Amino acid sequence: MKIITRAVAIKNLKKYIGQDLRKLALKHGITTYETGKQNKGWKGLVLERLAGLQTNISKAPNGLTYELKSVAFHYVKDKLVPKETMAITMINPKELKAHSFFESHCWAKLKAIVFCAVAWHGKNAQKAELLEVVSLDFLETDDLIMEIKADYDFIRNKLIAQGFDSLTGADGKWIQARTKGSKNSDTRAFYARPQLVTKVFEIAS
Repeated sequence: MKIITRAVAIKNLKKYIGQDLRKLALKHGITTYETGKQNKGWKGLVLERLAGLQTNISKAPNGLTYELKSVAFHYVKDKLVPKETMAITMINPKELKAHSFFESHCWAKLKAIVFCAVAWHGKNAQKAELLEVVSLDFLETDDLIMEIKADYDFIRNKLIAQGFDSLTGADGKWIQARTKGSKNSDTRAFYARPQLVTKVFEIAS
């Protein structure tokens, strides 16, 4: 199996800054809206292909020491800001109860990110340019990580004390545990709030 290192993935992705991911999706045979229904994961699939990674459906991070993430950015008052939260990983209640933050899959996902900012031009837009690719290694002693750990600990303790259904998107300063999928879904996932996405982008730039 060919191993794509973090440095190679970043170098590969940077070649495509400014290019339209939708055109690249069609080139690589990845469906976007062609079936009449949006393939929600198409941008991530395109970015993985451009980075040189094979499509990864396991919970293991995309690379040996890095995690590839994309998030939509748009302009608000001439400033480029994230449009949405960024999914980190699904929550398994048994794992959340058993694992402290630095043992968790949430930390494994967060600690080494290759961050891809993608332009958002509206729902079902015909284009989505790759704006920037930045990398950032989180250290366990970073103040930001300590605050994220506090969010994780709060959510974990709430799960233990009040049960899985008590977890809501209202909890957490930087990360939240909210439903994934339909509003009444009984699943939960960790998401980075937009302010964390902004912070990561600022630190890494």
